[in-house]
Amino acid sequence: MVKAVVLGASGGIGQPLSLLLKTSPLITELGLYDIVNTPGVAADLAHIATTAKVEGYLPPNDGLKKTLTGADIVVIPAGVPRKPGMTRDDLFKINAGIVRDLATGIAEHAPKAFVLVISNPVNSTVPIVAEVLKKKGVFNPKRLFGVTTLDVVRASTFVSELINDRSAASKVVVPVVGGHSGVTIVPLLSQSSHPLPASVDIPALVKRIQYGGDEVVKAKDGAGSATLSMAYAGAEFASKVIRALNGEKGIVAPTFVNLEADKEGGAALRKDIGADLEFFSSNVELGAEGVVKIHTLGKITDAERELVKAAIPELGINITTGVNFIGDANKPAL
Repeated sequence: MVKAVVLGASGGIGQPLSLLLKTSPLITELGLYDIVNTPGVAADLAHIATTAKVEGYLPPNDGLKKTLTGADIVVIPAGVPRKPGMTRDDLFKINAGIVRDLATGIAEHAPKAFVLVISNPVNSTVPIVAEVLKKKGVFNPKRLFGVTTLDVVRASTFVSELINDRSAASKVVVPVVGGHSGVTIVPLLSQSSHPLPASVDIPALVKRIQYGGDEVVKAKDGAGSATLSMAYAGAEFASKVIRALNGEKGIVAPTFVNLEADKEGGAALRKDIGADLEFFSSNVELGAEGVVKIHTLGKITDAERELVKAAIPELGINITTGVNFIGDANKPAL
């Protein structure tokens, strides 16, 4: 019996994400929450003949509490989409407050749930959730994840195109480490499960993976950002977390986590990257309690090592921005 919750279920990511979770045989109950339209989204999904019972709530009448009560896993895609010319950091001004308030609800009504953060900028919103949970005395670093799976999905797709085998797209595995914006996204192409042809322009491929979201924003011409692919990536990672929760062993996936979730592995990773960061995305082994083991980078090229080095200053700023948002005495009290 697994109850999954989507906070921001009526949005561009939330609706397709909710659809994908409704089709999962791993989920028996699906709780949906947003500030508009959620009962309609829930009613629509409820007509699909799959296992999960669906309920949708709005803010009035303790809607957030009703949604979160009994949740095993909470996925947060809530927030405004990125528009042309807008960076993930620009989104922070709007999305930080939204994520803070939802995290407060989680702390009060589902403190033991696995929390998967999609809301951008992930490099800052994950620290916001952590700080809220800390203030409420319920923070468990093993159960908080930043969803960076879209970077992995893009890397796998682009590599399959370059090896001229789209049928291999679902089989290609490319670890992506660091964070989830621009220069902080570091694809470890040297560790690709499918070697690239010598003719491939690696720097160009790295840049495409790092700024793949810009392709979608531009193509949508002001009408939105990466919603469908993000929903797919979010559902893929949620499925891995649920499988691990159910006792499946050996599940490893890149995700943006607090390095205290595995003190030994986190310390080794900090030494590997040469920086004392609180959060970093790397391959993480998942288990019934959440994070089991944080992996180091492994064998990487000198060029990849330089990419990691370039990511660290930006990542440090992003993390600090999130932490300071909650620590700022001028912000409304939780």
